[in-house]
Amino acid sequence: MPDTPETAAPSSGDAHDRLAALERFARELDWNLLRTFMVIVQEGGITRAADRMLLKQPTVSNRLKRLEEQLGRKLIERGSGAFRVTAHGDLLYRECVEIHGNISRLSVLLRDIREEISGHVSIAMASHVVSPLLDDVLADFHDRHPRVTFSIDVDTSIAVAQAVQHKRASLGVCLVYDRLPGMRYESIFREHFQFFCGRRNPLFGRTDLTVADLRDQPLVSFKTDQLSGVLRPVALLRTQERIEGRVVGTSSNLEEVRRMILAGLGIGPLPMHVVEPDVAAGRLWPLPPYDTPPTVDVHMVTNPATQLNRAEAAFVEAMREKIAATPARARIYPYPLPGRPKKG
Repeated sequence: MPDTPETAAPSSGDAHDRLAALERFARELDWNLLRTFMVIVQEGGITRAADRMLLKQPTVSNRLKRLEEQLGRKLIERGSGAFRVTAHGDLLYRECVEIHGNISRLSVLLRDIREEISGHVSIAMASHVVSPLLDDVLADFHDRHPRVTFSIDVDTSIAVAQAVQHKRASLGVCLVYDRLPGMRYESIFREHFQFFCGRRNPLFGRTDLTVADLRDQPLVSFKTDQLSGVLRPVALLRTQERIEGRVVGTSSNLEEVRRMILAGLGIGPLPMHVVEPDVAAGRLWPLPPYDTPPTVDVHMVTNPATQLNRAEAAFVEAMREKIAATPARARIYPYPLPGRPKKG
């Protein structure tokens, strides 16, 4: 039976034409258009993208139009105040993030072509992480590999995980609630949170307190102290114990939450081991519950899809070895719990 036009196999000429078209497309595509599209999606609009890229709005709009014309696909539905990324746009955005992350890391990877371990390790860190384990690894690693350089950028726990996901950081150290897909999470230590007040608060110095005494107190807390945030255990405790006073101050930074509690704005949760010096010096006073304080795990976050340079890979491995070699009990802060405060 002879082949009909519908059943005939593609000719070698057709395959060659398609391959030539793909090569021409890759050669002629302007990578700056992809970056512009990525920023438009991240900023949720052309005007905000133009502000971020320090460009005029028509320039950004024209770049999006050129990209859509080259691809032959509508990427963003816009008009009359509406802004919606199409299915094609969503697929392209995910590829753009991957491409941008790989390109951004080229200079880091090329620094490491030598026998001695050198290179740069970028760590994204939640605010005021206090961990002897992390400090020991950093000190020992520097002694063994003095040519390696480090940068540590502090941000919210969510932003830390996203920096690792988008390959802007070698690794992250942060609190975790919702895990990002594809990321690897390894618990470094567990910390206990407790409510504290400053010297200006009328509860300061009292040893007869119960949770009921906290219910009408003004509150200071973290922005992530929510049932859907990384401090969910603290939020659950507040809900269960009906600690529902007026919120007078919030921050994403531990030092600023501590500052507001010390200043007497209200009571608030802090990691017990971090503020031990403040308690010992009489600047902060621990509040109930004393026996069952909420626990939060601090994790190391890495991206298996990131091609690490030798310094990054060696530091991540050093962290994993230290975690594995340290008993779980020694990675609980504080241990044992101090219990109810005694009269001075």
